[in-house]
Amino acid sequence: MTVLEVSPTTGRPVSARPPGARPRRSPLRERFPGLALPALIWYAVFMIGPVVAIFVIAFLRWPGMLETPSFAGLDNFSVVFADATFWAALGNSAVQIVVGLPIMIVLAFLLAFYVVQKPRGHRVLRYILFIPALISAPATAMVFYAMLNPDGLVNGLLAPLGLAGNAWLADPSTALGAIIAVELWSGIGYSAVLIAARLDGVDTEIVQAARVDGASDWRIAWRMYWPIARDFIGVVTMLQFLSLLFNSAQTVLLLTQGGPGTSTMTLSYLIYSKAFVETDLGYSQAVGVVLFVLGLLGMWLIRRTLRATH
Repeated sequence: MTVLEVSPTTGRPVSARPPGARPRRSPLRERFPGLALPALIWYAVFMIGPVVAIFVIAFLRWPGMLETPSFAGLDNFSVVFADATFWAALGNSAVQIVVGLPIMIVLAFLLAFYVVQKPRGHRVLRYILFIPALISAPATAMVFYAMLNPDGLVNGLLAPLGLAGNAWLADPSTALGAIIAVELWSGIGYSAVLIAARLDGVDTEIVQAARVDGASDWRIAWRMYWPIARDFIGVVTMLQFLSLLFNSAQTVLLLTQGGPGTSTMTLSYLIYSKAFVETDLGYSQAVGVVLFVLGLLGMWLIRRTLRATH
């Protein structure tokens, strides 16, 4: 007589053993993640460690790396929330996300949809779309600085329309828009390549059947491809959200350094400026805590929004 062991997940018998025999032990890799241990250590030291450091330094009064820190309690947060520069940076970052992210994802999806229709030269087009991701931030900044300065390419193209002469990066009304344009140029192609890789898995027979029934490209894109790729697009959206929120400092540093005034000051650049220019580490990491919380809330909101559209 044997006793059947039943899987707790599937409810199906998985093995047979004689009465009184000890149950089989699970393999070592199921009880101890030995192969994953180096990655877990790396993650704990270089990922979790810096996050813990942010929260610790935010409660310190630390005027420079060579100075001795002292406990400040909530003083850094009080200074941050009373600082007009912080609120300007928060507003600029919000505009950057609310305006830039939807434009980036929608245009990337439409580009990806065009690519997966396999037009002539579609393989080359995929490489072209990926090129902005391969260009360094300083090189990108140099190109856009040459385009956006008063004697640059943009004003040259607008001259016949009587719209030339604007200093795009030096005008408070256009500087933030110029920064957003740089971020869009850097992110749209990269996102389109990622989304196209997911759209390639859509069954072409279903698409052809929809075309036979008279469905337009616009309807196929938004009624067929978008629902199928929604979860993956959500992942790409979160990645680009984090990039816009945390990595805009390099673009601002290279092109405007937060100016004119505070018109292009973002939260990530404010952290850099306070930490490495003004050497106020406590203030900078207090802003870092705010940025960390906003990042978590933003990812939750993106995930919730995409799920609500199912």
